[in-house]
Amino acid sequence: GPGCEKPVSVTAQLAPDFSTVCINPSSYPVAEKISLVKRANKAAFDVKVQGNVVAQAVDPTRTPAAPLEFSGIRVDRNLEKHLEYIRQAQAAGADLVLFPELSLTGYVLQDLVPTVAHRASPQDEIFRPLLEASQKIDIQVGFVEEDVRNRFFISAAYLSQGRVEHVHRKVYLPTYGLFDEGRFFAWGDRVRAFNTRFGRMGMLICEDFWHASPPYLLWLDGADILLLSSSSPGRGLTNQPQLESTRWVEHITQAYASLYTTFVAHTNRVGYEDGLNFWGGAALYDPNGELLGQGPYHQEALTLVEADLNQLHRTRARLPLLRDERTALVLREMNAILTNDNHSGGR
Repeated sequence: GPGCEKPVSVTAQLAPDFSTVCINPSSYPVAEKISLVKRANKAAFDVKVQGNVVAQAVDPTRTPAAPLEFSGIRVDRNLEKHLEYIRQAQAAGADLVLFPELSLTGYVLQDLVPTVAHRASPQDEIFRPLLEASQKIDIQVGFVEEDVRNRFFISAAYLSQGRVEHVHRKVYLPTYGLFDEGRFFAWGDRVRAFNTRFGRMGMLICEDFWHASPPYLLWLDGADILLLSSSSPGRGLTNQPQLESTRWVEHITQAYASLYTTFVAHTNRVGYEDGLNFWGGAALYDPNGELLGQGPYHQEALTLVEADLNQLHRTRARLPLLRDERTALVLREMNAILTNDNHSGGR
């Protein structure tokens, strides 16, 4: 298509207990073809704007509780693992690497949250090498963030060309079933898209995309690529190849791609942590809701996907949902609902 000169690539890899996704485009235009290559236990998808996306799930390194060792969480070793996968993704031709929720620390933190918190800045000992690595490949990483008022957030940072382009703080913290995030973390209070060298993107973390409003807001704010990261525990055994929780996540991510005519990349942890199983299965969907590539369940793998970003043009010319969205009507009706004293719906 017009303006499409170089390919964009994304490499995705899934590894036990820790997930990474990479999206690597050389320019914002779109790819002409989609290829899928599988080697041994590794699946590769090549997306080119031709673009490439790499997703990876990794097992965060943990050690028995010991003095002066992050109380059992080895962030330094997890950093080493991140940097190694970033090198692999770059060697595979990816332009963007996406890691899962809390990829630097692991998920089950509870009272250890303050001991593993960092800030996305060049002064931070953990982020300094990641920012250096982002000179050659864009990176999304999951971490515990501490703000200037000493509040702690589940956050994702997007790093590019040595800069922190955007940080998203998880907006919805589940406190039902086996989840207890609201006891240990503060809520984020912003949902914003941001510009990258590959186009405008938006990031959401796990429970955020179980609610319809955050993806909708990112869509209206101009995001053409949604980056969804999670540490999703497996629940619900069935006679199907995937767990019931896996099926639900795949349904909603595919639905967002179709409803908002956007690319949706999802990366999820894989492995075990404190009795919880994380199922992996990173995936990339195009604006038609078609699955372009998927990593394996329950095993670490490197996945390279090739996607055609020009599909945005083709899909939206045929299905102009964005053009026809009536945002003024939505705003008016939301105000009416929220100001109606007799209304017992949302808060």
